[in-house]
Amino acid sequence: MNLFRRLTILIPYLWLLALFLLPFLIVFRISLSEPVLAMPPYMPQFDLSEGWAAFRENLSQLSFANYVWLTEDALYRNAYFSSLRIAFISTLLTLAIGFPLAYGMARAPENLRPILLMLVILPFWTSFLIRVYAWIGILKPEGLLNQFLMWLGLIDDPLTILNTNTAVFIGIVYSYLPFMVLPIYATLEKMDYSLVEAAQDLGCTALGAFWKVTARLAVPGIAAGCLLVFIPAVGEFVIPDLLGGSDTLMIGRTLWVEFFNNRDWPVASAVAIILLILLVVPIVLFQNAQARAQETGR
Repeated sequence: MNLFRRLTILIPYLWLLALFLLPFLIVFRISLSEPVLAMPPYMPQFDLSEGWAAFRENLSQLSFANYVWLTEDALYRNAYFSSLRIAFISTLLTLAIGFPLAYGMARAPENLRPILLMLVILPFWTSFLIRVYAWIGILKPEGLLNQFLMWLGLIDDPLTILNTNTAVFIGIVYSYLPFMVLPIYATLEKMDYSLVEAAQDLGCTALGAFWKVTARLAVPGIAAGCLLVFIPAVGEFVIPDLLGGSDTLMIGRTLWVEFFNNRDWPVASAVAIILLILLVVPIVLFQNAQARAQETGR
């Protein structure tokens, strides 16, 4: 039994070692290298057959020059800040739309909840790339949205939405909305709504009871949903590439350019490492907040 328990614990760690830690170390090692015209396009190359002396010599050639260069180049700083800003605004918009949806699903009759839940996850049955391409047909000047607004008489000339940051926000909110709705719904669906009635009996208004009871009990789901939206939105590449314009600066796009256009693997790896660190910070803060909340609850 002890051996079985140890294997049960060991398997997830081996999985993380093989699929996270080792790739991370490989990318980090490339980020300390220098670009060259070769394949692979970086130096030094480590070959254990050359002996320990050659290994130490190659190790001494590694440096943090790429990281220093990234801090000095305004392009990458602006790309990071722009990505964080777009991801933050998109997360707020997704929360503003997703919370009422999740609340309505949680308060719906029990026989309707499975249907509503299926409708939320239904977009996942279609390719993500096809769904983003569909927005091009909706948002372009001669697209469905402009034609509909002109038919209603609300506008005389087509609106310029495609290839702007507005289109990027629309694409991110649409694509990641289920990631916000599902964790909030899971929290609200288990909530005891007699607490809201008790708060109203004690003198709270309907809005006050909602804010003091429902919203506070939904905080774990809101936090989980915000992380599930914010983290992938920071490194998003497909949506800004297809829906954004030339002034849409996001780090995922910059990373792709460095890898495939400039073939500068060391700089691209450094960009990826910094992006990973930026994404790990909110996760660590969330876990610490969860741990403190559990200790306080005890």
